[in-house]
Amino acid sequence: MSEKLFEPVTLGKLALGNRVVMAPMSRNRATADGLATDLMATYYAQRAGAGLIITEGVQPSVTGQGFGNSPGLHTKEQADSWKPVTEAVHARGGLIVAQLMHCGRIGHPSLYPSGHQSVAPSAVTAAGQAYGPQGPLDYPAPRALTVEEIAEVVKEHADSAELAIEAGFDGVEIHAGNGFLLHQFLAENTNQRTDQYGGSIENRIRFATEVIEAVCERIGADRVGVRISPSNPYNDIVEGDTRALYEALVAALPPIAFLHILEGGNRDHIAALRAQWTGTIVLCPHPENGVAVTGAVAAEALETGVACAVAFGSSFIANPDLPERLRTGAALAEADQSKFYGGDHTGYTDYPTLAEIGAA
Repeated sequence: MSEKLFEPVTLGKLALGNRVVMAPMSRNRATADGLATDLMATYYAQRAGAGLIITEGVQPSVTGQGFGNSPGLHTKEQADSWKPVTEAVHARGGLIVAQLMHCGRIGHPSLYPSGHQSVAPSAVTAAGQAYGPQGPLDYPAPRALTVEEIAEVVKEHADSAELAIEAGFDGVEIHAGNGFLLHQFLAENTNQRTDQYGGSIENRIRFATEVIEAVCERIGADRVGVRISPSNPYNDIVEGDTRALYEALVAALPPIAFLHILEGGNRDHIAALRAQWTGTIVLCPHPENGVAVTGAVAAEALETGVACAVAFGSSFIANPDLPERLRTGAALAEADQSKFYGGDHTGYTDYPTLAEIGAA
């Protein structure tokens, strides 16, 4: 195993003890009102050995919610509920940032208390289904945001980032990928606007850059990361002009703490973005055949220079002490997909650590 994976690295104001990052993964274990729970504090504290934890997606507003029992950061009560989580992670020497994720057209009114209609850049219904209390549900038609409402959504992200810092987070990550609202503005098929937020690439990146700049102004660029997923068709996305789109977006970024890239299977494009971006990159690799990211995959990304740190997804669910397992060469537990989402809120402690199995 490459020792580089266990070397410290600095991302803006964040001094990581190693380069193993926990990727954001939805767990659906908040209350119906979006409050963080004791289960979440235990879950994240168990994984504090990561150089950095990026939380599950957190809605920055009521209309930003897309899933049931997902956490929020748009009220003081929600911010207060996160304090035991951040305190638990810090008590074990970890760092944690909140991922701000506005779902846009992805969601269903039956999944959240407000029952609101989803919003989007344009009134284009997503293909696919949400999983509601009664089973699969077709995504409903969203409502197109007005220019005035876009300005309010920008402010909501900044307000949410400020609440995150008050809650004890070390920073935030802005989700601009995976088919959620910022990505919906970037993509050709979901953005059919004819005003200053649609049409040309310059216009389609405008909303994302306004959100990023507003958050940076509010809490400092050195506490902000941005996640993108070039070429990712998830949630019915068609970008159309991926290379030019992300070249323009990356060129417009302020000096943020890190750029987090979900690789879409095109390492040449990642290398091009690495050459363009002079800051630090967290890479979430995309191994062939959909297998989990391994230590060898992470080491290769670091050694070739396309990443400064590597984000692990499902491997972190199954192995709460993943960095130690990677460092010692211990076997990795295989993730049980049935435990990925909350349901009856069980299973989050089912995976033993090395110490618990006497292999430390």
